[in-house]
Amino acid sequence: MKAGFIGAGKVGFSLGKYLAKNGIDVTGYYSRSADSAIKASEFTGTRYYKDLTDIIEDSDTLFITAPDGAITEVWEYIRNLPIKNKNICHCSGSISSAAFFDAEKKGAFRYSIHPLYAFSDRYESYKDLRGAYFSIEGSKARLKEMTACFAQLGNTVVPIDQEAKALYHCAAVMASNHMIALADAAAEMLSSCGFDQESAVKALTPLMRGNISAIIASGPAAALTGPIERNDLNTVAEHLHALERADPQTAELYRFLSSRLIKIACDKHPNRDYTELKELLTDERKSLKGERQ
Repeated sequence: MKAGFIGAGKVGFSLGKYLAKNGIDVTGYYSRSADSAIKASEFTGTRYYKDLTDIIEDSDTLFITAPDGAITEVWEYIRNLPIKNKNICHCSGSISSAAFFDAEKKGAFRYSIHPLYAFSDRYESYKDLRGAYFSIEGSKARLKEMTACFAQLGNTVVPIDQEAKALYHCAAVMASNHMIALADAAAEMLSSCGFDQESAVKALTPLMRGNISAIIASGPAAALTGPIERNDLNTVAEHLHALERADPQTAELYRFLSSRLIKIACDKHPNRDYTELKELLTDERKSLKGERQ
């Protein structure tokens, strides 16, 4: 593979460095921002391209690592350039390879190759990419070849259907971004109890870190503890009563997440009867009255 990058943000920097460091021939970078492309080329020890035609000519695989909103715009331009036999890729989690419409008619091959990984720093993120899973979908003709490229680096690569892209990305967002929302909601509750914001986050850190470690080591079911697993009606009723007075919207979030936890708990403890707990979570009147079971 001779990989060229169109776009020089965090993903372009990181993926290019990762590939180059692991023996893949990276030709260089082109970007609307010449400064970004120059810095990326210096960081990866590759070439800065002033012209799109040149990077296309020198590369057999092009990674369009521009922002999601610009991917189609870039394609609209390069589809009229000499791209026959080129692999055209993007790394968006939410957009499918269909963004490269009529690629096959142009004699090219289209792929969406997405690392399940949060790129937080353009100069540091590449260091942990070896442990990331990649999803891939696109042209069948070279799918095995493109998959093998990343698999040989030590990554697990999972082919998915184009139609599954939105659900796939939703899973990533829930595991990543929504964790932030939960942490923020929990910290806000502690702030209401007298913690300052910084102390609230620090106080919750061991709980969050411990849970993530347990999930990674043993899976969600084995990691589950707390009042839902224990079938503790009184505690859950207290939680709902407090939340509905303090923040009804968060109370609804608590209900939804707890209902999901009951499903996990039922699978984990098939002999326990969680019927009353399910009713408590679905019957708003019980918790509003502060009833005790």
